[in-house]
Amino acid sequence: MSSLIELVISAFVILGGLLTLLGAIGIIRLPDVYGRLHAATKSATLGVISIMVAVFLYFVSTEGVFSGKVLLTILFVFMTAPVAAFMISRSAYTVGVKMFNKGHQDDLAKYENREKEISKN
Repeated sequence: MSSLIELVISAFVILGGLLTLLGAIGIIRLPDVYGRLHAATKSATLGVISIMVAVFLYFVSTEGVFSGKVLLTILFVFMTAPVAAFMISRSAYTVGVKMFNKGHQDDLAKYENREKEISKN
């Protein structure tokens, strides 16, 4: 395996590890469920995808194997993680989980009030 491809694979693995670490720190440090979901979804998803790209490149360059399963894994993680986080945060909002007390913007409030008015009629 050439030195250049080893550097590229190493860069993807390190980037993936750092993004996953950043997501873990965000989960611990952020004050409410909405911020924590954002940290988990954005950085951890990109971290997993970066590591999977490194796996794909490794097997293509060293073994000469084109792994469709790895590409499908990248696609499924890219598609499902943000949707899952959106549904969890929307459910938390609907149930009434409070946002961080220093937050000033609540874009869903007008829609939630409208849905409550519609359900009363």
